Amino acid sequence: MRKSLLLVLIISLLILYTSLFVVTEGHRGIAMCFGKVLRDDNATPLVYSPGPHLKIPLIQSIKMLDARIQTMENQADRFVTKEKKDLIVDSYIKWRISDFSRYYLATGGGDIAQAEVLLKRKFSDRLRSEIGRLDIQDIVTDSRGKLMKDVRDALNNGTVDHNSVSDSDDAIANFIKHVENKNIDKQIIANSNSMNALGIEVVDVRIKQINLPSEVSDAIYKRMRAEREAVARRHRSQGQEEAEKLRATSDYEVTHTLAEAERHGRITRGEGDAETAKLFANAFRQDPEFFTFIRSLKAYENSFQNGEDIMVLSPDNDFFKYMKSSNGNKTTK
Repeated sequence: MRKSLLLVLIISLLILYTSLFVVTEGHRGIAMCFGKVLRDDNATPLVYSPGPHLKIPLIQSIKMLDARIQTMENQADRFVTKEKKDLIVDSYIKWRISDFSRYYLATGGGDIAQAEVLLKRKFSDRLRSEIGRLDIQDIVTDSRGKLMKDVRDALNNGTVDHNSVSDSDDAIANFIKHVENKNIDKQIIANSNSMNALGIEVVDVRIKQINLPSEVSDAIYKRMRAEREAVARRHRSQGQEEAEKLRATSDYEVTHTLAEAERHGRITRGEGDAETAKLFANAFRQDPEFFTFIRSLKAYENSFQNGEDIMVLSPDNDFFKYMKSSNGNKTTK
């Protein structure tokens, strides 16, 4: 009896253990029964929120789906603007699951890689279309915010232009047909080429970096370098012109200053010579004999600078007339 009770207790605990499951924070659990999504009486898929829950063991299974916001990095790609100019655009997308049932069916069991493939194709087509309507100035200025909003809304709500259906729209439409065939509620989707039709909500779209292609960048850098060199040459020529002007002005000032100094010097020397001549004239008028005597002494001094000097003169020459008189007077013949 005890063994039977113990066996029943163990089986009950085992059933309870296999029936109990826990959905962790940031995830949602979708109930499956033999590979099909379980629904309630209102044909709404059973999606379990975080916490402990019960299931029917061996019959029901729980598929955990990440309900957090996902970030998808896009590889930098080439886009053409309205001006027919190429741009290399690097971007990323933030998205999350909005309808877990549709997402599960559309992605073949909740495969994130499959969801991002569809999202990336749709995003690339939409971004290419939006960039093709703008020029470079609009893309790199405030219009970029509106560009990102338009791309996000187009991803979430789809497009209404049936004349420009892309390959990504066809791919999404095929997945939606697959989802509709497996859905029993036949929920009407506003637009079949939107990501909402696959149970995906695009939270944000951002452009990280916009670059020019290498061949275009090289041409632009060469042009910028040529423009800078032209400006540098202009500045150098202007500097040389100013330097020549300064040198010419300096040379003129030096020449003018020297000429003025020479003129003032000549005037001063002339005035000095005139004053000397005046003094000599006054002295001569007062005592001509004494003046003549002083001048003779000065001549003697200048003539006999060296003891070896020799002068050949006639004895009657007037040069030595003051040397022939003992009292210093001029001798007479």
